[in-house]
Amino acid sequence: MSERDTTSDRYMIVSSDCHAGLPCEGYRPYLDARFHAQFDAFLAEREARRSETLKMNYDYIMGWETEHEEGLRGAYDPEQRDKELDADGVAGEVIFPDADAITGMESPPFGAGLSAGAIGDPELAFAGAHAHNLFLAEFCSGAPERRAGVALVPISYDIERAVSEIEWVATRPGIRGIMIPTMWRDHLPYNDPAYDPVWAACQAHGLVVHTHSGEAPMEEYGDNIGIYLAEVVWWAARPLWHLLFSGAFERFPGLRFVVTEAAAYWAADMMWKWDVYFGGGHTTKKLAEQMKGKISRLPSEYFGTNVFIGASTMSKEEIRRRHVIGTDVAMWGTDYPHPEGTWPDTVARLKKDFGDVPVEDARKMLGETAARCYGMDVTALRAVADRIGPTPADLGQDPSLRTDPDVVRAARWWREEYGTVLRN
Repeated sequence: MSERDTTSDRYMIVSSDCHAGLPCEGYRPYLDARFHAQFDAFLAEREARRSETLKMNYDYIMGWETEHEEGLRGAYDPEQRDKELDADGVAGEVIFPDADAITGMESPPFGAGLSAGAIGDPELAFAGAHAHNLFLAEFCSGAPERRAGVALVPISYDIERAVSEIEWVATRPGIRGIMIPTMWRDHLPYNDPAYDPVWAACQAHGLVVHTHSGEAPMEEYGDNIGIYLAEVVWWAARPLWHLLFSGAFERFPGLRFVVTEAAAYWAADMMWKWDVYFGGGHTTKKLAEQMKGKISRLPSEYFGTNVFIGASTMSKEEIRRRHVIGTDVAMWGTDYPHPEGTWPDTVARLKKDFGDVPVEDARKMLGETAARCYGMDVTALRAVADRIGPTPADLGQDPSLRTDPDVVRAARWWREEYGTVLRN
């Protein structure tokens, strides 16, 4: 019997980048009482920051918050959130902290979310992280088939304590990963084998390790936002090569690492250059020799198995370069409820960007790769998608369009041109 034609089926969209969080004050019941006085100071700082931001951009902020008031409640109200996901055609989601990207008023205590590495006191780092994790566990428990919660674990501050937090979050339904500080600052770099207990615990429990764009050495930039924009992707991606080239994926072959909301364009050039370094000929033999025991495959071959990219609202150029980046690597995300994302107009954006993409490629990038990366229940997600997902026709796609295998092979041109083979 021939297989059923699925080209017209609704898309199972899994957003690799969404955000949830309570209004700052709402974290108080989740926070150990001994930190309440310091929490009051944190709240005052946030209120002052919001006041300053409103002075600079009042019309935009108030316009966004007023127009989307109901939908923004989905940051902490799971019932409202499901309504927003349904209306946006999203069956499943990966959930990060810091739901308010404009004024930071839905940030975990003490900034324990996207800027956790900047916290000076380890006690505050863990207290803020655990408060958010308590909220997140409750938030995900009502619909664990749709949610992939990313818990906060500030591993750079205390490795043993981090492992204990990992063991705790691993027992909570709907928690499918952890986020580590993007920057380790004056702590051990992530290539240090002292972190092996962290990687071992994540592998044992199937928890995906993440960094997320946001943190950078702001103290160096002054008011030069251009420098921040030039570097912020680099800081988010940097931990990846620390794990890869220190041999973490050899010691823990089941470990998965995702760089989220840091674009994906950089991966294409890095893959070919790394492959050439270690498998491209006589000029780099001395380098490859030093990597014995640390990598057993070409660097690019770890992408799609150990390494993934939550590319969020990826650009048209990244979609065009999908075969070199990898449709089994790059994962779409709506960035809900951030204003720079595609919510509440995701289907319109997908039609604009994916209209000329073969359905088989789009299915991977819009949901299948994420479902595989996070070990989500595809049967349960499919049931949701069959109810609310957009169809290829909704995206203006030609169902007869197919992916040319020769195009896929040629995308990673260096393998044939340089004859790249790992030489160790």
